[in-house]
Amino acid sequence: MDILIAVLVCFFAGAGAGIGTGFAGMSAAAVIGPMLMVFLDVPPYQAIGVGLASDVLASAVSAWTYKKNKNLDIKNSLPLLISVLVMTGVGSFLAKFLPDRAMSSYSQFAMIFLGLKFIIFPVRNTKEQMKACSPKERIIKAIIGGVIVGSICGLVGAGGGMMLLFVLTSFLGYELHVAVGTSVFIMTFTAFTGGLSHFVIGGLPDARYLILCVIFTLIWARIAAKIANKAKEKTLNRIVGVVMIVTSAVILAVNYLK
Repeated sequence: MDILIAVLVCFFAGAGAGIGTGFAGMSAAAVIGPMLMVFLDVPPYQAIGVGLASDVLASAVSAWTYKKNKNLDIKNSLPLLISVLVMTGVGSFLAKFLPDRAMSSYSQFAMIFLGLKFIIFPVRNTKEQMKACSPKERIIKAIIGGVIVGSICGLVGAGGGMMLLFVLTSFLGYELHVAVGTSVFIMTFTAFTGGLSHFVIGGLPDARYLILCVIFTLIWARIAAKIANKAKEKTLNRIVGVVMIVTSAVILAVNYLK
């Protein structure tokens, strides 16, 4: 019975995380962490580590799918990637000394607000508008955004994907498909850095939970990414918004149960 419960929890956690990753470039840790903590009593620091580890392959396969559809900007995202990685490592180290590793309700309400924004005020940036920003301005904005996103991802273990999408669309003017593709590309490396830091500092989690979450997240992320790349801009805006709102509502409910 315990094994069955573990499989079911990891399945639903992986499904929610994979769908969020493939459609909206969200961090898998935002879903997996709270669910493992509440339903399987996994220590908070290790639960976040499992979520970040699950995010690595899920984000990588999603990024590859977006790349095949020419919706990934690697070259211009490198300053953002580097600054995010540095601050994720710093944040993960500092997070060990924080008293509460659960993601705060404030972050979830922020995600709901952002989800409503995508539905009511959809992103209408074009690839031409995205390229209009000067290289110097883009680098400065990318570094500032990366410091903020990396700090959040490292300290909280979640929310990095949500913030990346916001920075890419609202701060750097990315078209939505390219923003999601670039977000999951960056999250591949961010999740690896954060997950490795969590395991080195906090110890390895239960291998069963880790393997199950990685597999289920990977499967659902692949499915979601394929659908997202075929969706029209208006439809993708709505999907991203709904995914953010539903995910946040579920996490708030899970945190309430805790």
